[in-house]
Amino acid sequence: MHSMRPFVAVLCVCLLLAPAAGLASGDPPPPQTGVPSPPGPLPDQNHGFWGRFDRPYFPRIVPPPVLANSGRLESLLRAGNLYLSIQDTIALALENNLDIAIQRYVPALADAAVLQTEAGSFARGVSTTVTPGPSSATVLSSGTTPGNNQASASEASAASASAVGGGILQQSGPSIPALDPVLVGGAGWSHLTTPQLNPQTTGTNSLIERVDTSSFGLQQSFLTGTIVNLGLSNTGSRANIPTNDFNPATASSLGLTITQPLLEGFGRAVNGRQIRIARNNREVADLTFKLQVETTIAAVMELYWDLVSFNENVRVAQEAVASATRLYEDNQRQVAVGTLAPLEVTRAEAQIAAGEQQLTAAQTQVLQQETIIKTALSRTGVASPSIADAHIIPTDPIRIPEVEAISPIQDMTAMALAARPELAQSRIQIQNQELTLRGSRNALLPSASAVLNLTNSALAGQASTLPLPAGSVRTVSPFFIGGYGTVLSQLFARNFPSYSLGFNLDIPLRNRSAQAQVINDQLTLRQQQMALQRLENQVRVDVQNAVIGLRQARALYQSAVKARLLQAQTLDAEQKKFAMGATTVYNVIQDQQALTAAESTEVAAKATYAKARVELDRATGEILDHNDISIEEAFRGSVSRPPSDIPAAGARP
Repeated sequence: MHSMRPFVAVLCVCLLLAPAAGLASGDPPPPQTGVPSPPGPLPDQNHGFWGRFDRPYFPRIVPPPVLANSGRLESLLRAGNLYLSIQDTIALALENNLDIAIQRYVPALADAAVLQTEAGSFARGVSTTVTPGPSSATVLSSGTTPGNNQASASEASAASASAVGGGILQQSGPSIPALDPVLVGGAGWSHLTTPQLNPQTTGTNSLIERVDTSSFGLQQSFLTGTIVNLGLSNTGSRANIPTNDFNPATASSLGLTITQPLLEGFGRAVNGRQIRIARNNREVADLTFKLQVETTIAAVMELYWDLVSFNENVRVAQEAVASATRLYEDNQRQVAVGTLAPLEVTRAEAQIAAGEQQLTAAQTQVLQQETIIKTALSRTGVASPSIADAHIIPTDPIRIPEVEAISPIQDMTAMALAARPELAQSRIQIQNQELTLRGSRNALLPSASAVLNLTNSALAGQASTLPLPAGSVRTVSPFFIGGYGTVLSQLFARNFPSYSLGFNLDIPLRNRSAQAQVINDQLTLRQQQMALQRLENQVRVDVQNAVIGLRQARALYQSAVKARLLQAQTLDAEQKKFAMGATTVYNVIQDQQALTAAESTEVAAKATYAKARVELDRATGEILDHNDISIEEAFRGSVSRPPSDIPAAGARP
């Protein structure tokens, strides 16, 4: 029982220190203000007293993804129809779109990377990939394709490994100290039987010895580069050596070693660079999420306006078929009375067939567009029969204001330079590269460190009862008589202290590896600075092109309206001439076809204008503000705005 006392004492010390160490390593990172909470881990499952000890050694459970649609989608269904306003379309995209849902996990991954660097690891990069939104069944817009106009965004996402990257960021500069405390310990028991060549030394021909060892250590590193080791070791022995004054005996030592780098690896700025990079990457993750929301919202808005125009095309095609049918019936009557050749009936019938073909194509286009929209606004796509069979009825028409309110180009450019997430990402990447360069410059310095060692020793035991050899005298000091309590009192009273202070110096004579790393990091920084300038230039071009596209779309719409009115007047005049026998059926059919084409052109021009407006908002970075989109609600996947009222039966948008 006496030999177990050192181990019991070590266990008691471990129990006293373990809660603090466990809480330090197991506590979650502090929440960031102003940032919505990502889909993070569930609360700890451990409760009670032992939960404080074993919490760092169990994984935090991440809940499975929610694959059910929000209730908003079902609330907009009525009698097999899905009634959608533009605001409902946006809300459903924020709640159910899978591209946005997938992107919500990126900030949570960045939080885990921050926690990893706070433990002393190198930063793990975050993904800056943005998924383009879906395109319409038929691309009718001028300029960029809906959902694929992310040239500048892709430039911002092409980050170097030292800045954002997708995996472990490349190591540059001194190694990062392990910031989590480490508790180490060990125990050993041994029984030794050794024949002796010289019995005069030990007083016996067969040395029988039992040695019990135990050790306990606590190591902690700090951002200053300081490494502190606190260690307690115990050696208990019992032997058949008659000349030993103490048998059994316990020898212990309590040592404190402090190592401090003086040049390379010195200072919080150098050793904390990976933490700052990881926290910057957390901001990059938020910006990437915002960019994904902007991209997806722009895409679904363009899908919506295309659906409105496709439905208008169906109406135009139906009117063309109806007009051709009326002409066919009139021709039949005239042929019956002998005032018209039978060939004109065939010509009118061919016009009906051509119109029905166009009508079928327009209706098919609507069905394809509805499938694309339902997939973009639902987590299960068209797997649900009620969603798959529903016919989408857009309730908001395309409205073109009488006067176009466009801010000065300088103001819109300044807004874009301040609001576009791509630019903010690029600036953060430059900050990360500067932190990386700071580490590689520090690695140019020689490696020098100071080592301070403080050790307290102790010895205690019981006076040996073995008979002494003849002529020997035993002198036992009462100071050493006792058990492990005497050992501890000697240790903490510092009865036998030892001190040492030393310096280590390591000077690489050519230092080419560190020089090459600094050159590489500097060149990467210069590349990123140039890339930022190129990205700013591209943003200016985006704004200019968006303004030009909007003006062009408005001009095309106005000319299309005028062309449609003139063509309607031309057809009316031609029909009157035909009624008087002054023209042919062929000319009437030609004018009908021209009117149908003019109406289709007007519909396409309206859709082009609506999408050009969306593109201008995206280019200036104001698409979220102009559509009352809260990034916090997008992060939660729940929009507080209630669904729009479903219009009464028979009402038209």
